[in-house]
Amino acid sequence: MRAAPRLRALQRHLGSSEGRGMEPSSSPLTTHVLDTTSGLPAQGLCLCLSRLEDQGQHWTDLRKSYTNSDGRCPGLLPPGPMKTGTYKLSFDTEGYWKERGQESFYPYVEVVFSITNETHRFHVPLLLSPWSYTTYRGS
Repeated sequence: MRAAPRLRALQRHLGSSEGRGMEPSSSPLTTHVLDTTSGLPAQGLCLCLSRLEDQGQHWTDLRKSYTNSDGRCPGLLPPGPMKTGTYKLSFDTEGYWKERGQESFYPYVEVVFSITNETHRFHVPLLLSPWSYTTYRGS
């Protein structure tokens, strides 16, 4: 009888479309942060989404939020097309590791990326440890 909840949890972690927040009414931009030290989602990590404005002169903050228990941050942007341009996800990694009593090398991680097709969906995963990080364009 408990197989269904375990299956849903597994589908969320593996990124299947069922349970990963990619329904038609969801945000066109998603992120998922995994703590590679523990092998668990990075819950409670503060992040900020910004867009480069004024012909590359300054960043405008669009949303500040925290990752949920699954390491995701639903609703980064409202449903619908994204404005083309340059965006930045800033992750407060120092605060995350300090809260866990862990020293770290990177006080923050900034992932800067370009949106050239406003109708696509974008997923920006972050694999995080106190001494390294990896990111890529997910699907």
